[in-house]
Amino acid sequence: MNSVSNFVEKLRNSGLRPTKQRIKICEVLFNTDKTFHFTINELSKIISEKIEEKISLATIYNTVHAFKREGYLKEITINSDKSYFDTNTSHHHHFFDNLTKELTDLNDEDVEKIQIKKSLPGKKISSVEILVKVENE
Repeated sequence: MNSVSNFVEKLRNSGLRPTKQRIKICEVLFNTDKTFHFTINELSKIISEKIEEKISLATIYNTVHAFKREGYLKEITINSDKSYFDTNTSHHHHFFDNLTKELTDLNDEDVEKIQIKKSLPGKKISSVEILVKVENE
């Protein structure tokens, strides 16, 4: 579990003042033992339920994006208007359920080796992460 001093350090490293509201956001994001996937709106709802305090959507949005820029969160884009964030910042794959809109980790051992046969001039592949979209049969 993380402590308030760890949250303050994350906030300062992300260029944010460690306000009471931002520390509450950190508690929800980083005080968990398992991976946490969320949208900004879902996080806002979870925060208001858990801490019974209203934090503006703008504060949540800015805090999440500052954490993403600093590498504390990973953004997973589902389509042009839907992004999820992940507290597990390692390279890994995901299932996305089109019906429930749930994002679930997919273990590396469940994916065969991937071979990319095309390259872009002046670019190198930094990671390969698969998003597998699923729906009911």
